[in-house]
Amino acid sequence: MRQERISLMMTVITLVCIGIVMIYSASCVNAMQTYGDSMYYLKRHMFFLGLGLVAAFFILRMDYRRIQPHARTLVVFVVVCLALVLIPHIGSESYGARRWFKLGVFHFQPSELAKLVMIIYTADFLQRKQQVIKNFRQGFLPPLLVMGVLCALTVKQPDLGTTIEMAVVTVTMLFLGGARKRHLAVVLCSTVPLIVYLIVKAPYRMARIIAFLDPWQDSQGIGFQLTQSQIALGSGGIFGVGLGHSQQKLFYLPAAHTDFILSIIGEELGLAGTVSIIVLFCVFIWQGTRIVRGINNSFGYFLGLGIVLMLGLQAMVNVGVSIGAFPTKGLPLPFISYGGSALIFHLAAVGLLLNIAKVQDY
Repeated sequence: MRQERISLMMTVITLVCIGIVMIYSASCVNAMQTYGDSMYYLKRHMFFLGLGLVAAFFILRMDYRRIQPHARTLVVFVVVCLALVLIPHIGSESYGARRWFKLGVFHFQPSELAKLVMIIYTADFLQRKQQVIKNFRQGFLPPLLVMGVLCALTVKQPDLGTTIEMAVVTVTMLFLGGARKRHLAVVLCSTVPLIVYLIVKAPYRMARIIAFLDPWQDSQGIGFQLTQSQIALGSGGIFGVGLGHSQQKLFYLPAAHTDFILSIIGEELGLAGTVSIIVLFCVFIWQGTRIVRGINNSFGYFLGLGIVLMLGLQAMVNVGVSIGAFPTKGLPLPFISYGGSALIFHLAAVGLLLNIAKVQDY
């Protein structure tokens, strides 16, 4: 698997380097206006990138199988973190959401760790309970309950996008692990009404759905972000307006350096730039899948599968939101968007995937 490891690592490095350039380009005007330093966001991103690389290097040096005995302990730790972040004066609130712990310049978002821990727990469970996976009470219900607790705490923050992502990855792992289709159908039938209720209950979520259906109907109101994203993508043409020459980043497109950074890439680098990003993620998924298929340890197999699913799904959703194919979810583009916890844990997840491949080679 050496060739696959090198290819995957080079793909991630390329995406990270593109992210560094585009974060500065997308955020420099905003940073200068807000903080008097055009490199404010870039400096913070480089700090988070350094932490992520350290985490990835540390994980790559160890044997991933040493994590398995601690899977349930990690779940308990994450549950405690997700509960604490909801408490005023402990968790930090921003724009009506309470998702972060503030530790100096570092903002730790436990829901990002929760996604990775849920994958570790599910992989461990599927290895230990493979013989009874088709039994609802013994082989299907336990991971479902753990997922339910993590999802309930995450949606309380509120963070419906991360909640849905975590649920989709977990249920897909259970399906590929051999769970009965009728058990999965029961989960799906009971989850859809709950999601609809959560959307209808929160006016801002309902507004996002309305904006998704026809953003141009209220392009100066609820559809503003999506219409500005589409204007940015459309303005770029085939080869873009040129690196650093985006007009939408001049306070037109909100979250230009975070959730909608692909729109700025499309404006400055054109269709060629956006397609290149999509191709790089396809290469990542392809090489990750090749690594997973070559693993003969069931824990490593399901762990690698979950990581590829998580990162691939998040990239797909972010691209879909940027082009208007999905409602706004608030999920950053892996390795490219500005963001602390997301970047750190995404790089840690890649380190874990490379570790699985390395151990398999030996």
